[in-house]
Amino acid sequence: SHSAPVTKITIIPRTSGALGYTMQVDEDEHNLMSREELENKIATLTGGRVAEELIFDDITTGASQDIKQVTQYARAMVTKFGMSDELGLINYDSGEGDEVFLGKEIGQQRPYGENTQTVIDQEVKKIVNKCYKDAKAMIEEHIDVLHKCAALLLEKERINRAEFEALFEPETEVETQA
Repeated sequence: SHSAPVTKITIIPRTSGALGYTMQVDEDEHNLMSREELENKIATLTGGRVAEELIFDDITTGASQDIKQVTQYARAMVTKFGMSDELGLINYDSGEGDEVFLGKEIGQQRPYGENTQTVIDQEVKKIVNKCYKDAKAMIEEHIDVLHKCAALLLEKERINRAEFEALFEPETEVETQA
């Protein structure tokens, strides 16, 4: 719920370095995101890593871009959007310079102390871990869909929204008349 629908999945590598991707597109104009929507986006982005762990009992570097995005969303929830119960409605993101040298932002001093930074890190980790657990539970619940999707992608290399959504429909046995 509260997620953009999957419109395309492909296992065809792209020049951008992606070995495949899942495309989600919002159906309507969307300017604001709720906490639930952001958490769902984070859970979605952790899905590839979860699938690796469940299917191969190992992990690869394949989810690196997803992990980067997950961290950015969770950190923004905590530092920009006031979505941390622990830190409340305070903006801890100065919005200036992302340039870092030896662990310190160049030309900028954090407007808060080490203790607050520790809490920010803990809150980010808490959000990511919750969303990861949600993704894992969902994938475990629909492991049959994961296997059907993988088989279909091996056959076709690319599937669209209708083909993806059909994977969730219960298979009906064809009755034969004697």
